[in-house]
Amino acid sequence: MERRIKLTRHELKEELKQTEGDPWVKARIRQKQREIARRRMLAEVPKADVVITNPTHYAVALKYELGKMVSPQVIAKGKNFLAQKIREIAEMHKVPIYHDPPLAQLLYEKVEVGEFIPEELYQAVAKVLAYVYMLKKKMGKIKEPIFKENM
Repeated sequence: MERRIKLTRHELKEELKQTEGDPWVKARIRQKQREIARRRMLAEVPKADVVITNPTHYAVALKYELGKMVSPQVIAKGKNFLAQKIREIAEMHKVPIYHDPPLAQLLYEKVEVGEFIPEELYQAVAKVLAYVYMLKKKMGKIKEPIFKENM
């Protein structure tokens, strides 16, 4: 009796498709979602204040608005091919690129896109942003002081 009511391997697969959806379709949907998220992330790169890179493997784009943000925010990050695309977009839009391999790797590993940097990285990132703002000020892109006293 038990043998007759058991599902065959094919019947089990068909039942799984009906209840959970076809695995191929689900994989294709996830792939499309990743592509859309990647495009959205790359569209944010021109708005970045700086892109911190490990010259060949990692790239992390940061944005910081004084008074509006608690700390700098990661708006894009990538590894290998995606890192190369982030650097290319940054170069096209004249976003400063800062080479700091250890910091780039740390930011890539610890912070997700859209998150603010953790406290333990404040000092390192502040140093990078200060350097970038100093460069922008020298080039005449910034007219007012960046950092306020007693903050």
